[in-house]
Amino acid sequence: MNQSDATLRASQLLKEHRESIDRLDAILVFTLAERFKHTQAVGRLKAAHGLPPSDPSREAQQIARLVELSEKADLDPEFAQKFLAFIIQEVIKHHERQQA
Repeated sequence: MNQSDATLRASQLLKEHRESIDRLDAILVFTLAERFKHTQAVGRLKAAHGLPPSDPSREAQQIARLVELSEKADLDPEFAQKFLAFIIQEVIKHHERQQA
């Protein structure tokens, strides 16, 4: 395989990886949208029943669960933990707005 064949093959592989990344990004967006639909329903329930917007024990369980899953998936657990912490903070903001 000469240099131009190798470059052409690398270009094709790059294109395929990027197409996969684009599909996965779409899955992430739709998955997050579905997740937030459920957390908004939880927020409405909490507001209707005077429950606090934050549930630290549930949040700790979720973070521990995600760290375990990330280790099984060979994903940096610290990244997974930061990602979930960000999502939890957004959910709490939504719940606080629903209670206001």
